[in-house]
Amino acid sequence: MTASPKPAAAPLTERQEARRRRILATSAQLAGRGGFDAVQMREVAESSGVALGTLYRYFPSKVHLLVATMQDQLERLHDTLRKRPPTGEDPAARVAETLMRAFRAMQREPHLADAMVRALTFADRSVSAEVDTVSRLTTAIILDAMGLTGTPTPEQLSAVRVIEHTWHSALVTWLSGRASIAQVRVDIETACRLIS
Repeated sequence: MTASPKPAAAPLTERQEARRRRILATSAQLAGRGGFDAVQMREVAESSGVALGTLYRYFPSKVHLLVATMQDQLERLHDTLRKRPPTGEDPAARVAETLMRAFRAMQREPHLADAMVRALTFADRSVSAEVDTVSRLTTAIILDAMGLTGTPTPEQLSAVRVIEHTWHSALVTWLSGRASIAQVRVDIETACRLIS
């Protein structure tokens, strides 16, 4: 038996959106200081000035909160990339440049990066909508970097998925100390050649 889709949530009011932004900023700040374990829902609620019950209405668990934090960070990256697009001479070079810029941002805040990646890794089906949003945003960032003028072909979308998987895996291996940034760069550049 398949589950029926959840009804679309009503858009947030300006006040609710401001509250949500405070919560996400607090989550990023706590994670940046101490990683996944430092993000405690009670402390997030207190630091962002909301009741604990309110926090749970926005984000049912810490994993939901940290996946939403990753979405927020990717949206900021996407905005930055739109203002300062990659300058590589071909799509593969532009995508590799874009993903390495994202990696440098992660390097500046390794605890935050680790918390967000762990949340993605721990996410179960209850977080699938949020994880899908992160995936769609990552796809959009890669497609923008490619500089396509038309609709991507199925082959291009398949290459983008492989690049996304490589990027995620490279993040995990770098965060666990099993890969250097130089190795990450080589792996990403190799995967990006799929779109040449």
